[in-house]
Amino acid sequence: MNYDLEERSAKFGEEIILFVKTLRLSEYNRPLINQIIRSATSVGANYMEANQASSKKDFKNKIRICQKEANETKHWIRMIAVSNSEKQENCRKLWKEAHELTLIFAKISKNCDK
Repeated sequence: MNYDLEERSAKFGEEIILFVKTLRLSEYNRPLINQIIRSATSVGANYMEANQASSKKDFKNKIRICQKEANETKHWIRMIAVSNSEKQENCRKLWKEAHELTLIFAKISKNCDK
């Protein structure tokens, strides 16, 4: 199986964009949507930057940013689930992917220390 983390992280951002398009624009959702789009799409962008890093230190720093952004996205998914109880199943799936990405980037970062 060909495992492409760049594609996976980009797909994650795309899935978040498509998901938020299904949410009603309310005073509660608007700031949540803005935040989750920023953090979720940042994961893939930072991973692309990591792959072009100029040094091992730069690579590790970008990977840590990927990890932080994926982790932050979990928070926004949770808030959206509270604000949109009818979307909890969608949120559960997206949260799971954000969590897996967080763990993957944490492992990569840890392996940089070896």
